[in-house]
Amino acid sequence: MSPAADNTDFRRAVDAKDGEKIVFSWQVWPDKATLDAAEAKMHEDKRFEISGEIPFDPKRLILGCFKPVYTMGPRVR
Repeated sequence: MSPAADNTDFRRAVDAKDGEKIVFSWQVWPDKATLDAAEAKMHEDKRFEISGEIPFDPKRLILGCFKPVYTMGPRVR
């Protein structure tokens, strides 16, 4: 397989159709404990409850959780 066949873009990765928009979000948390506490609060908050049909196809959602290999700039604590 050629290197080009191993790479893709956001539109092809989610099989976007004409007229669909791609949403990209990047979140940085100071540590996992802060993330876990925020997620717990969001699950308890009634404003985040969804009724009816959601406005996206969750089967095409891509989620990545990882630790950076290298971070430039001042260290965030």
